[in-house]
Amino acid sequence: MTVKPFDTSAVPGRVAAPDASGSAPVPQVEGTAAGGDGLGCHAGRDEMRNAAAAAGNSETLERYARDYPTGPHDQPQSMCPAFGSLRVGLRMRRTATVLSGSACCVYGLTFTSHFYGARRTVGYVPFNSETLVTGKLFEDIRDAVYALADPALYDAVVVTNLCVPTASGVPLRLLPKEINGVRIIGIDVPGFGVPTHAEAKDVLAGAMLNYARTEAELGPVQAPRAGPSERPTVTLLGEMFPADPVGIGMMLEPLGLAAGPVVPTREWRELYAALDCVAVAAIHPFYTASVREFEAAGRPIVGSAPVGVDGTADWLQAVGEACGVARAKVDAAKNALLPAIRGALSQVPIKGRITLSGYEGSELIVGRLLAESGADLRYVGTACPRTRWSDPDREWLEARGVEVQYRASLEQDLAAMEAFQPDLAIGTTPVVQKAKQRAIPALYFTNLISARPLMGPAGAGSLGQVVNAAIAGKARFDRMTAFFDGVGSGHAAGIWEDTPRDRKTASASAPAKPLKAQSVKEAGAC
Repeated sequence: MTVKPFDTSAVPGRVAAPDASGSAPVPQVEGTAAGGDGLGCHAGRDEMRNAAAAAGNSETLERYARDYPTGPHDQPQSMCPAFGSLRVGLRMRRTATVLSGSACCVYGLTFTSHFYGARRTVGYVPFNSETLVTGKLFEDIRDAVYALADPALYDAVVVTNLCVPTASGVPLRLLPKEINGVRIIGIDVPGFGVPTHAEAKDVLAGAMLNYARTEAELGPVQAPRAGPSERPTVTLLGEMFPADPVGIGMMLEPLGLAAGPVVPTREWRELYAALDCVAVAAIHPFYTASVREFEAAGRPIVGSAPVGVDGTADWLQAVGEACGVARAKVDAAKNALLPAIRGALSQVPIKGRITLSGYEGSELIVGRLLAESGADLRYVGTACPRTRWSDPDREWLEARGVEVQYRASLEQDLAAMEAFQPDLAIGTTPVVQKAKQRAIPALYFTNLISARPLMGPAGAGSLGQVVNAAIAGKARFDRMTAFFDGVGSGHAAGIWEDTPRDRKTASASAPAKPLKAQSVKEAGAC
């Protein structure tokens, strides 16, 4: 759906948007990224960042730099970060999503989101250089928001600025905070300011938590769909496999606790329940903006996750201390759970050397589970930054000789694979592709590893079968490599009508022909 400028005064039951002469004047937008001077979405990161600062977005970019630091390496190579926040909005009930950005970017984002199963409409406000620099784009966005703000359909409308509108200073902060009872959330998610799509999820989740916290401070709010929990809850921070919250809830029950909502939530009203907790489990440790909102609400944060024997024991201990649970209860829960986890790990041991990399943010806890399953894990690379909430996992891995690389680049992941020569490489698409070219068995982290239960007894044996099956495929890779040796590579790459010849080798082995006298004379003249 393309959301074009609407005459909202003609829409029954809705308030017309203020015009340029009213109390909300149309802002004049800086034109440095609009394309009139040769810049645009193709401009370099530094140019776009400078343009955004000149257009008044310095505060936003500085906050992102603090929340999502890029050092010591440059921005990792991953998909457009806005896919993360778009995915969060599209998975929420009664939430409309509108993008403002270059048409090519919007097309790519909508294609990717629908490829991942989002059966929802994505709104788009088109623009050109003129509407961008004159402020007409902001008017069009405002009109679109007024047209969409139907309380019968939506709890919230999320508007996202992509690179060009952010660099040009399109001021979403000037949009109304609420229209007809529908909340309006405006966020900037530029590729030159938010390093990964995983962290873009936090940008939107943090903005929503901030809004919901303000509402809760002002008075009563809507109860969860299933009603309030009878026991104190622990909110789970970070997307995870659907079975994991259930498993975590079972582990918390002996402590007198219950698993609360998972943030990012699937409905606006769940945000209130997420804030109404006794502690927050930062399963994914990079949700910096969300953590800030929970800390502002006075909620303690617990890092790591209940994976494997050591991870579960440490996590239960930390949750018990954060929630004031008696030591005897915590010890009883450990005694009940840890033998089952230890048994599940021993039933499907992993034998083989592994390198692991990804950009979801759960790489370190997956690494812990692989190591406790018996794997010879040598390297864990994550595109996400180091935070204090990931320190327990990093320290555990490094104590066992595992190299941990935050903000890992593709080149670092590939270098680790070449250095350690693993029996299995788990990683992103280009890592998997390169590994298979080297006849190294490989698994795609996002679809084949992180899309499995990881927590508690259910997660203990979940990786063994798929990992061992992949390692066992090494002989098949060797046979295929031998059979297809030289096909489609080097001089034989491409499409040929005849059998391709290695002309470089042929010319090197051919005897040199003497130059004619005329040629020698001409060569001397040169």
